[in-house]
Amino acid sequence: MPTVFNAANEIAVERFLKGDIEFLQIEEVIASVMAGHEKVERPDLQQILEIDCWARVTAGAFGTR
Repeated sequence: MPTVFNAANEIAVERFLKGDIEFLQIEEVIASVMAGHEKVERPDLQQILEIDCWARVTAGAFGTR
């Protein structure tokens, strides 16, 4: 979960700084991404990298559909 939280937070803050989302939407982005994540017990490095990529793409797409 820390990987998902961190990746979603980085993208949400980046989007806020660009003016794509409002400040209070940062929390919404993170919560939405974390809710969509399926926990992986003892992930290996490849899985962590894939989860990070998924979280970043998902956070970047938040509110664009």
